[in-house]
Amino acid sequence: MASSTTPTGAGAAPQPPPKPTWDPREPQRPASPWLRPTIRIRLTLLYGGMFLIAGMVLLTIIYLLAAQALHDGSQLPFRIQSIEAQLTSNQCPGLTGKLPSDVFMDRLSACTDEQRRLALDALLRRSLLALLGLAVAAFAFGYVMAGRVLSPLGRITRTARQVAGSDLHKRIELEGPDDELKELADTFDEMLDRLDRAFAAQQRFVANASHELRTPLAINRTLLEVQLSDPEASPELQQLGKTLLATNERSEQLVEGLLLLARSENELVDRKPVDLAEVASQALEQARTEAENKGIELRGVRQPTYVQGNGVLLERVALNLVQNAVRYNLREGGWVSVSTHAGPGEALLVVENTGPAVPAYEVDNLFEPFRRLRSERTGSDKGVGLGLSIVRSVARAHGGTVTAVPREDGGMTMRVSLPL
Repeated sequence: MASSTTPTGAGAAPQPPPKPTWDPREPQRPASPWLRPTIRIRLTLLYGGMFLIAGMVLLTIIYLLAAQALHDGSQLPFRIQSIEAQLTSNQCPGLTGKLPSDVFMDRLSACTDEQRRLALDALLRRSLLALLGLAVAAFAFGYVMAGRVLSPLGRITRTARQVAGSDLHKRIELEGPDDELKELADTFDEMLDRLDRAFAAQQRFVANASHELRTPLAINRTLLEVQLSDPEASPELQQLGKTLLATNERSEQLVEGLLLLARSENELVDRKPVDLAEVASQALEQARTEAENKGIELRGVRQPTYVQGNGVLLERVALNLVQNAVRYNLREGGWVSVSTHAGPGEALLVVENTGPAVPAYEVDNLFEPFRRLRSERTGSDKGVGLGLSIVRSVARAHGGTVTAVPREDGGMTMRVSLPL
């Protein structure tokens, strides 16, 4: 079955593996949409910033022109020789009573300058308030328009996420003007077509090849069983028949594994309620005889946890994990813990076992087909090397994930997370 590790040489104490630097139970959460430097926000800042800068430049020009016009327009084309002034407001308190001509003209010039300054200050304040209001409206308008312009990119992103969930049949099919975004969407659709055809051809090849191999393997098994049932067969012939029968059985397991792997690559469409606790219990019952023969204790608490999925595939996931935990365990005093429980928005199947130390840097290799630790060969008697590959494919088909964490004392902790 799937990969795990093998015991070290007799008499050698297993060394604890290095601790991984990442925690698979705490996935990184994306930042808030308002804190992410998205293209929409950057375009909004660009539009609003350009409007604000242009408005400030225009306001500066208007202010200078107005100041120059008021300065030129306030120059009196005459000179008053003698006058008695009476004020109608408190804005120019010095222009009162009968004053000499020079004093009156000086005070009149100062009053005019003060009136010009107040008018320019009022113009500047009102212009800044108007510019501020227009800037807010420009930012809001830019945000809305950026969203409309970038809406095809959002559609492309949603399609790409659906494709990432193993649904290669989705297409963007973007409508609208023949611009750069439509060209990008059409190119993406063409790429998906090629990927879909390639994956379909690969799965058909694996399924057809595995199916065609079933018949000759079944015939070989029948012939070997008939030969072994012959009481007149010599001991050498009996031993050879048993060896060939074991080899044939491994080939059948490989074919079944390839068929299941090809089937689990696609996302499920027909889903039904499945109790993970029941699935785990059935897997334990199937592996109980093997565990008892090896002196391995089976334990764990399984709480009823329902998910939407395929019961047969989920039972195979649990069986593969339990068989791995039993087969790659300590020779004496080993145990396997199988538990199920519900978390926030997810259902968890956790399989933990004792065993030899597993280096953290080799954990990812265990999920590749026909890959094991360097101390193991694919041709060992512990499986065909497809177990964890099938577990990962089935978990992905259900929209979930599977993680493996080495235990400090040796062994592994496998967590399968499925959405509720």
